[in-house]
Amino acid sequence: MTTTVFRNGTLFDGHRYVGPGAVVVVDGRIADVLVGDPGGFTLPTGRVVDLAGGLLAPGFVDAHVHAVQGGLERIRCDLSELEGRDAYLEHIAAYAAAHPDLPWILGGGWAMSAFPGGTPTAADLDRVVPDRPVFLPNRDHHGAWVNSRALEIAGIDATTPDPPHGHVERDPTGRPTGTLHEGAMHAVARHTPTTSVEENYQALLAGQAYLHSLGVTGWQDAIVGAYAGMDDPGPTYLRAAQRGDLTADVVGALWWDRDRGEEQVADLLARRDVYTHGRFRATSVKVMQDGVAENGTAALTTPYLDRCGHATTNTGHSFVDPAALRRHVARLDAEGFQVHVHGIGDRGVREALDAFEGLDPGHDRRHQIAHLQVVHPDDVARFAALGVAADVQMLWACLDEQMVDLTLPFLGAERARWQYPFGDLHRAGAHLVAGSDWPVSTPDPLQAIHVAVNRTAHGESGPAGEEPFLPEQALALETAFAAYTSGSAWVNHRDDAGVLRAGAVADLVVLDRDPFAGIPAEIGATTVTGTWIDGRPIN
Repeated sequence: MTTTVFRNGTLFDGHRYVGPGAVVVVDGRIADVLVGDPGGFTLPTGRVVDLAGGLLAPGFVDAHVHAVQGGLERIRCDLSELEGRDAYLEHIAAYAAAHPDLPWILGGGWAMSAFPGGTPTAADLDRVVPDRPVFLPNRDHHGAWVNSRALEIAGIDATTPDPPHGHVERDPTGRPTGTLHEGAMHAVARHTPTTSVEENYQALLAGQAYLHSLGVTGWQDAIVGAYAGMDDPGPTYLRAAQRGDLTADVVGALWWDRDRGEEQVADLLARRDVYTHGRFRATSVKVMQDGVAENGTAALTTPYLDRCGHATTNTGHSFVDPAALRRHVARLDAEGFQVHVHGIGDRGVREALDAFEGLDPGHDRRHQIAHLQVVHPDDVARFAALGVAADVQMLWACLDEQMVDLTLPFLGAERARWQYPFGDLHRAGAHLVAGSDWPVSTPDPLQAIHVAVNRTAHGESGPAGEEPFLPEQALALETAFAAYTSGSAWVNHRDDAGVLRAGAVADLVVLDRDPFAGIPAEIGATTVTGTWIDGRPIN
């Protein structure tokens, strides 16, 4: 029997802050949670972990992440930690020079806000990589930056029409300028080299190690399937689970091919059976119902505005016909799948909610809608009424450059106030769960929680770090922590995780300080000093 005692700190139990206390772990499970003055406890003999005044909490669970994709970017041309056009080009040039034998330059992670209109150019890339094709998705993976060689290989020129679910940025003569949106990415992506089995495996291990370093002990991978030039990560997860290298508990959301119908359900059932092993369970299905607001593909109930504030004819895209979506969701629910819908615009969110109407609540599938950037006020209360989880990306709810330059002008004043309504959803009784969407943005839960509480970004200058964005939608610190622990564990059907209670699995995170004891403006300064899974230290 192995006993570990965590003491000399404070506790968050997955639902509430309980203050000073100690936790006893025996053979990978929590045996006791002792609350109060530690001087009054009789603690068992065993290994002692000194919290040194920090906070012990359940391990964070990321309800919406792309770990293999994020890992690939970390081991390729990774732009995610850089800011600005010049920094990107300098790094791309250095990476290309350091890898002269690579036939393509792959990676990604650039921010749309670094370029006028969110659209970088092939001409810039041509200057630093003139001899090889370049394909670099942006942080939200709804667009890609390519050079002229990549456009040439894909046969994209002034005569090439836009695909049904995508858009090619062009100059006034119709010539492609180097940015591809949504489905247009596939024209280039299908020509990129096949990622080797070993590279995908190393990407998963790199992504997993990075997530563990941030206190994340489990997650839901939001696309398990081939998408935008990315291989299906399902075989990689299966291999890791079989070899014992998967240390996190992971649910895979199998990708719903929007160009197919219910005939694909048989394939999904087969893949669920094949992929599910050990710590990996392919029990969810991901439906991307709309795009993103920054490129005008998020589905809105009324049209986008132009730069002069006038209504356009564009209301975005519903990638799946709403009537078909209702049929598909009912079928998936009947087959035992959780359904995980991408909903950014208010029409996209509403169509997803409509699809969940009338399902048998006794099935306990714990369906969810992720992102929820623009939610019509009439739909806020429907989450609780339908039992649909609100999967929020807390980090995005601030006035960063992307919000100020590429979103607010095109939504208009009234609709802009419907964005990221975390407070309203919580007050209406919605079940809040939290995810990062990494590599779209950092997977650090503490940075996201900081934004949820302050509606500003930690350590940022300008509006993102100074002016709160819709502060009436802020969450209490307990609520934000609960969403990232017990909430996301719940949506992954792990009722024995995400909490500090006797019998629960000992997936734990140790923080260097107690953010509940400090000022809200310093929540984001908190760091992880230790991550434990099944009572064993992981980092």
